[in-house]
Amino acid sequence: MKSKASAPGKVILFGEHFVVYGVKAILCSINKRVTVTAEKISDKKIVINSEIGNLILEPNKSISEINSPLKPFYYLANKAVENKDTGIHIQIDSEIPLGVGLGSSSACCVAGAAAIFKLFGDISKEEILELAIEAERTIFENTSGADCTVCVYGGIMEYDKKQGFKKIEDEPNFQLVIANSNIEHSTESMVSEVKAFTIKNKEEFSKLLNQELELVEDVLKLLKENNTIELGEKINQNQEYLETIGISNNQLREMIEIGQKTSFGAKITGSGGGGCIFAITDESNLKDTLKEFKDNNFECFSVEIDFEGLNTF
Repeated sequence: MKSKASAPGKVILFGEHFVVYGVKAILCSINKRVTVTAEKISDKKIVINSEIGNLILEPNKSISEINSPLKPFYYLANKAVENKDTGIHIQIDSEIPLGVGLGSSSACCVAGAAAIFKLFGDISKEEILELAIEAERTIFENTSGADCTVCVYGGIMEYDKKQGFKKIEDEPNFQLVIANSNIEHSTESMVSEVKAFTIKNKEEFSKLLNQELELVEDVLKLLKENNTIELGEKINQNQEYLETIGISNNQLREMIEIGQKTSFGAKITGSGGGGCIFAITDESNLKDTLKEFKDNNFECFSVEIDFEGLNTF
């Protein structure tokens, strides 16, 4: 018996870093997916195969003993086979680049939780989300759960620290071109750098927070209107704020300038310092924007918003 599930990646459209200080973030899921296939096996082992490595372990090992990026899958499988006379084989296939801020780990945890636990009976999306966040905390202790949430439910979501998540029901039809800097970066170090900026520049940061707050409220209206051109202007504005708090660098600036030539707007997505940027387009300028990045030797691809979220089959 096999169980299969897939979950989409994500992009932070607005609010990265500022969300830590009380501003809403806006995220959307994208049509690049992780697919996980789980199967019961007679050998009482947990066997995990993926492009980034393999893991074969007995159940009931302490999570702290496992030094592998596949640790969340072991956590989920170990929980699922507790007091059961079976092992599990897990196969992971991903369309999402790893470690660049596009939610690959969250999509893995969501698809993994769904595929593994469906082997043993029905499970709700709410239960899958809870398990996925638990699993993700084995590698990112302080995760907010925002990425897992948008991976489960799909579409566009707003998130703030006090009120949690709210799905945005609008379905705008813009497309994003994502370009990868291929610069390794650490979310923790970028968060620390922003914190240092806030302490050193209290008055300036307070002003930026208010500007970001207003910007996000404007964006929520523009999403309802499906106004891609003005959304692009807000994306450029948001990028200026991210520049001010110090999460950019020369290569990311070059990529953003390239993106802004033909798209409606471009910005960093995620923690910055490396990873990806995105440019917002529609059918009129999608091909030209892809060509600009490719002509400048940057790895890039286009995505649309994924409104489906978690899929089990």
